Amino acid sequence: MITWQWQSFQDLSADALYEVLSLRQEVFVVEQRCAYRDIDGCDRDALHLTGKDAGGKLVAYLRLLTPRSPAEDPVLGRVVVLGSRRGGGLGRQMMTLGIEKASELYGGHPVRLSAQRYLEAFYASLGFLATGEPYDEDGIPHISMVRHA
Repeated sequence: MITWQWQSFQDLSADALYEVLSLRQEVFVVEQRCAYRDIDGCDRDALHLTGKDAGGKLVAYLRLLTPRSPAEDPVLGRVVVLGSRRGGGLGRQMMTLGIEKASELYGGHPVRLSAQRYLEAFYASLGFLATGEPYDEDGIPHISMVRHA
């Protein structure tokens, strides 16, 4: 059983923020061997979805970047599931919640994301379409994707 919770940056406790940053670092920096600026200045303006197991351990996370203007679209990013918990549907469940929240808050706007290329089929199964050509981001092939409202 996973407990999902949406929070603004201001509502994250210091401990919760530490858990989020630790999970992101564990997967994106250590596991994927990618040195990059995870703390990119976008967290303060984002909504954060955390998924904790029955023991209270953070096992899944994503952030919803809010549009800075009416012409911009919401963006889902920093989508991460703890390695030992992958393959059980947490990613799909979490993405569904992210899409629903973006639709609730920004209905009518497409939802965008930057997908690691190997996950393109996963995101496509959730209604996202590739846009543009693949590109390198911090040494990992990515593709921009959009899900129309």
